[in-house]
Amino acid sequence: MKVGLVSDIHSNRVALEAVLEDMPPVDGLLCAGDVVGYNPWPADCVDEMRERDVPTVMGNHDAAVAGDTPFRFNGMAKAGVDHAKTQLSDEELEWLSSLPTERFACDGRVKLVHGHPDDPDRYTRYTYPEEFSPRLLGDEDVLVLGHTHVQGVRRFAEGIVVNPGSVGQPRDGDPRAGYAVVDLDGLTVDTHRVEYDIDAVQEAVDDAGLPTRIGTRLARGE
Repeated sequence: MKVGLVSDIHSNRVALEAVLEDMPPVDGLLCAGDVVGYNPWPADCVDEMRERDVPTVMGNHDAAVAGDTPFRFNGMAKAGVDHAKTQLSDEELEWLSSLPTERFACDGRVKLVHGHPDDPDRYTRYTYPEEFSPRLLGDEDVLVLGHTHVQGVRRFAEGIVVNPGSVGQPRDGDPRAGYAVVDLDGLTVDTHRVEYDIDAVQEAVDDAGLPTRIGTRLARGE
């Protein structure tokens, strides 16, 4: 059984389309949160996850768009949250609001959280690949994290910890959209990167009146 893993789509429809087109055949798709925020197309990205019935957990940007939260955002992040609130329908906002902060999939073999598994609903702990350890794992075979926008995989005797990377706003120095595919039969994970039309996103960012740096940082993967 092969499952596609995505995270931190951040309203980047162009990157999401590239990822879905590039992804090899899989038996399902899972999302580790932050479907919305930053970029111009929150409704398109929410609708893609809804129509595909993708098991998804709530990220901090999802939570901020779905309702009032105590999270402190910089100007770019706040602009993306405010933009999403004006773009999403009541049904789309209801879907975001309904997302859990953690969930199990694939008969319990995969656990999804957005941030740290011991801090799933406050998003204050960023867990980078060099911090992956078997202590993060519970009974699941694969723990999927997002939040850092940094792609990475570590394998332990207890299981695998993976961040598939960010679809819509990578921050690991590689501007290509990131995703991963886990093979639950062989317990292996393949990470992938795919190019997309960053120029088109930058133009749409400007057209939407969003901060220009949201687009310019995409070309640097930061």
